[in-house]
Amino acid sequence: MVKRTSLNLELDLVDQARRVLGTQGTTETVHRALEEVVRQERLRALANETFDDLTPEALRELRRPRPERWS
Repeated sequence: MVKRTSLNLELDLVDQARRVLGTQGTTETVHRALEEVVRQERLRALANETFDDLTPEALRELRRPRPERWS
């Protein structure tokens, strides 16, 4: 979904972000910056995950050879 809206933006900050992100316009820059914030949060959450269910037995099962499907 896309919503058209008005924002009060610091243009110097937008220009800095545009250079860092390699984007062209303000809309692309804001979208890319938002995507990056979401990506960073997902990575942070993943780094904090304990993966308690990945026991040595579960890992062995995941790593075991599987029969060929297309013979």
